[in-house]
Amino acid sequence: MFLDGSVVNVALPAIRDDLHVSQSTQQWVVEGYLLTLSSLILIGGSLGDLLGRRKVFLWGLIGFGITSLLCAVAPSGAALVGARALQGVAGALLVPASLALITATYPEHERGGAIGTWTAWTGVAFVIGPLAGGVLIDAISWRLVFAINIPLVIATVMVVRAGVQESAVATRVPIDYTGALLCMLGLAGPTFGLTEQSTYGWSDPRVWAPIVVGLLILGAFVVYESRASHPMLQLDLFKRRNFSVANLTTLTLYAGLGALTFFLVLFLQQVAGYSAIQGGLALLPITIVMFALSRRFGLLASKVGPRWLMGGGPLIGAAGLLMLLMIDESVNYWTDVLPGVLVFSLGLSMTVAPLTTTVLQAVEPEHAGVASGVNNAIARLAGLLGIALIGAVIAAQFGSSLDSRLSGERLNTPERRTVQSAKQTPLAGDQVVPAAQRPRLGPEVEGATVTAFHVGIGASALLVALGGVVSLVGLRPHVRRRREREAAPVHAPGQCIDCGFEREPEAPRVAAPATQA
Repeated sequence: MFLDGSVVNVALPAIRDDLHVSQSTQQWVVEGYLLTLSSLILIGGSLGDLLGRRKVFLWGLIGFGITSLLCAVAPSGAALVGARALQGVAGALLVPASLALITATYPEHERGGAIGTWTAWTGVAFVIGPLAGGVLIDAISWRLVFAINIPLVIATVMVVRAGVQESAVATRVPIDYTGALLCMLGLAGPTFGLTEQSTYGWSDPRVWAPIVVGLLILGAFVVYESRASHPMLQLDLFKRRNFSVANLTTLTLYAGLGALTFFLVLFLQQVAGYSAIQGGLALLPITIVMFALSRRFGLLASKVGPRWLMGGGPLIGAAGLLMLLMIDESVNYWTDVLPGVLVFSLGLSMTVAPLTTTVLQAVEPEHAGVASGVNNAIARLAGLLGIALIGAVIAAQFGSSLDSRLSGERLNTPERRTVQSAKQTPLAGDQVVPAAQRPRLGPEVEGATVTAFHVGIGASALLVALGGVVSLVGLRPHVRRRREREAAPVHAPGQCIDCGFEREPEAPRVAAPATQA
């Protein structure tokens, strides 16, 4: 699943050329998937807790394979967006079940390292995805980046059936379908409006009306969940301070990360002229650094607490993003891109494993699926809204900058059409400008593109830095561990209070015979 998430951004320019889609549709190829994933991942976590995590994980795997095939054979942009939305439904079953299986398997004192390993191997997907995807796209077709999932799904199903035990007992608690529907519709409205803003403008009812209606539905979702007998989202979880702070950090961090990975790859390919392989390789250092450091930072967080790692990591990451402001239309990767990406990678590695561990340690093991679902829903929602929000900022800045640059020019009718077309694809550079018009319009379009990109990167850095400030101010160290120690005098016989697992009772000791001095 993470492999698929990393490779699709690299495939977007090829999809645009083959299916003749706009930037709005390009965004929906990513956001259609994120929309269903974000809105249903909560119920995916609940299903794992109720019906069995292994069972739900297998359902998700099989569904992911089928929908990957639908993506690979999609005949149009609309069909591809629809298949990606179905793929997100399957993904909503996979991620919370995988983390819940880890939580059920490892005791607390080993969990930080285990989650760090999980994080590191998701980073491997970001290595394989852009590299393999770039090769497949340049050599054959973008369709293979989806078809490659099918043999991986088959292999994983075989492994799970052979070696993974069930970790939850099935119950007959009703599933909150109403909550899932409200959540999905509430997210769809703002996402649609923000994505289409670059095409229609803020004043168009097709932009502001979905945003307003979506926000109202989200409000209704919160009210419904607070009153439902078996809610999909247990609002009581947010009364736990570390749980709430960690999820707020997740929201801001992943919003910036999602915007960065989406728009940086687009800019490098569509403006700087990178190939699909080169665009994928640009983010390779993020994966290498995370693979090398995630487990170490996960273990360190288990020893010293997550506060300073989750506080300092995003601030370092934001500094790395600001270093990317050196990028212009002629990009030197080694001096303009690599330094910022390396610094950002260090900050991200410091943050992700401690963050996930903090979320899971804030709840009881039997609620691990729901907690994982909440955190992953927020992470995917953050990426969804980050792309849409930063995309709207970039589109608005591009239009304003281009109008300013051309304010003294008298344009003929074909040139005015070109300007309007450029505003619908703000990171396409001068590719949207016909060859005959490039001497006049090309430099202005490219200049406006660079300006808009810089504003988008600056906004992403601000979001990432905000997550660090929230963690520094809000986190309490070792809340759950301290609570267990305070309860130590009344623990049950045979209960290991350090790890939370039952241990074998010790054999009764027989007093040694008394001896004379």
